[in-house]
Amino acid sequence: MDRVNLTQLRGRDIPVAEDCSVLNTPYSVYSRQIRNRIVFQPMEGADSRADGSPGELTKRRYLRFAQSGAGIIWFEAVAVCPEGRANPHQLCLTEETAKDFKNLVSSVKRTAFLKFGREPLVIIQATHSGRQSRPTDKPQPIYAYHNEIFEKIRPMGEGSHLITDEECYVLGEKYYRAASLAADCGFDGIDIKCCHGYLISEFLSARNREGRYGGSLENRSRLYFSCFENAKKAADEKGIFLTTRLGVYEGFPYPWGFGVPEGGGLDFDMEEPKWIIEELKKRFGVKLINLTIGNPYVNPNVNRPYNGCEIENPMIGVERIAKVTKAVQEAFPDITFVLSGTTVLMEKSLGYAAAMVRDFGVQLAGFGRMTLAYPEFWQDYLEKGYIERRKCCIACGKCTTIMRSGGMAGCPVRDREIYIPIYRKYVKGEE
Repeated sequence: MDRVNLTQLRGRDIPVAEDCSVLNTPYSVYSRQIRNRIVFQPMEGADSRADGSPGELTKRRYLRFAQSGAGIIWFEAVAVCPEGRANPHQLCLTEETAKDFKNLVSSVKRTAFLKFGREPLVIIQATHSGRQSRPTDKPQPIYAYHNEIFEKIRPMGEGSHLITDEECYVLGEKYYRAASLAADCGFDGIDIKCCHGYLISEFLSARNREGRYGGSLENRSRLYFSCFENAKKAADEKGIFLTTRLGVYEGFPYPWGFGVPEGGGLDFDMEEPKWIIEELKKRFGVKLINLTIGNPYVNPNVNRPYNGCEIENPMIGVERIAKVTKAVQEAFPDITFVLSGTTVLMEKSLGYAAAMVRDFGVQLAGFGRMTLAYPEFWQDYLEKGYIERRKCCIACGKCTTIMRSGGMAGCPVRDREIYIPIYRKYVKGEE
């Protein structure tokens, strides 16, 4: 690895390439040609209409993404059923909202084509929010099992519901419907979301649950694979592909966490995640996986390293994500993985992503919070040869703070005209 350029960032050696041109090379996945290696990650906006259809801010956001030049636009978490919405303004794909989704996807592809002569791949992330479900102003959590890590933070109260084996079995049908509707709306692929403590991913650590969906790894992965199997039927019928955003390491102790050693400690253990990935490959022909780690409700520094973190140097978080990604990529060289955790490096983020693609086998570079603050960063790089620090996301977490406070998520630092009033209203309580 003598090509690796190590740059000292906050006392840590981080690989940062000076030449980022590798990110501008085409790539092919599922026989689809992607114009570059840039992926706009799923970033929830909580700005839908009441019925779950895209709202005006949703449309604004994705049309800005369409003008970015990104090879893949990965839509945010979209609930497969109303009761699985994380908040009253989470997107939800149903027969009633499908027309609005179709119009938005068409507008995104048309906008990109008119500007660049090629459409991006557009992927929808299908989800059920599980214990984070809040489809109305009152929480209605649907959880897999009693997890003391989660319940120390948010105790199970009135309206809580332990999902039954029978309800798990029926849930797969909702993913069939979601995949069918997604294809009709023009999405190229559907992501079966399995990360960050939402319902399907919670089952992966359900060692203490009884019945067909708990205990052994085969049982704990049963719901995940059932939803995949149902979605694949529709995807094959309609000609779209299946992928997943998979959390391979949660970062809290056994038995409550996934991807951690049984003997204790917080090191990552990829034995079970690798088994899951191998099964996804064998059973469903999965060729693209968007990797992630951590849980935003328990340890946000793990899945989204951020500035001002008192727990650890954010570069340690970057190193952790890189280490996990490299371990999985080396084990599955024939699967395309998306790198996460780039945004906190600000103007160095493209250089870091380029180094990971050039030297460590990762094929696609994902950008999340950066897309809210600076959606034109890729075009700036192509035109100027660099991205501007003054436009970059500063990884302060205010976008998430707005959403957790009941508002529409966006960047009040860089997109001030739209989101400063929203931040003041929902976070500061100002009218």
